[in-house]
Amino acid sequence: MTDDESQTTPDTTDDQPVAEAVPALKSAPADRETAGPFDEAEANPVRPYIDLGGIKILPREGLNLRLEVEEQTKRIVAVGLDYADSTLQVQPFAAPRSSGLWEETREQIRQQVKQQGGRVEEREGPLGPELLAEVPVMAGADGAAKRLARFVGVDGPRWFLRGVVGGAATGDVEAAAAVEDLFRSIVVVRGSSPMPPRDLIPLRMPSSPGTA
Repeated sequence: MTDDESQTTPDTTDDQPVAEAVPALKSAPADRETAGPFDEAEANPVRPYIDLGGIKILPREGLNLRLEVEEQTKRIVAVGLDYADSTLQVQPFAAPRSSGLWEETREQIRQQVKQQGGRVEEREGPLGPELLAEVPVMAGADGAAKRLARFVGVDGPRWFLRGVVGGAATGDVEAAAAVEDLFRSIVVVRGSSPMPPRDLIPLRMPSSPGTA
């Protein structure tokens, strides 16, 4: 019946492939395995890393390290690195073996920045796709000021490393190169324990006093 057929035509979109069924591709520099960020299995075992559990940091002159602690749980939720007149906050997450998290995470960051009244643009950086955001921050009586932040991310084997860059490295070429080199020197220690994707890989105090 032609009437019945016409009734079904609007529903033909249900037969189209569902985008969610396609796993997100991994996003990482082509030379990640040799230039970093490194998996624990790829790192040079004789280098004097500061062991923070989920990540290892290579000390270098002018680098200051801070551990960011969640007030309620007292757990370490991020590592802050001050270097080259810039800040770099890093977090390692568990990830699926065959797919990446950076594509989905970028979209979440985009939405968060927009909800805060900020502006964000995606661009191709030395580490791959990244976001440059202009985020409102509370200022004095004159209202809110804006600060720039770069969001970078790299998908590795069973992990995802996210970085938030502030300070000079958001605009200065030399500072940006120095912070990108710092990010790429990081070693992610995923471990063999089962973890749900997107869970923060546990971080801890340095096992020996670090001289960052």
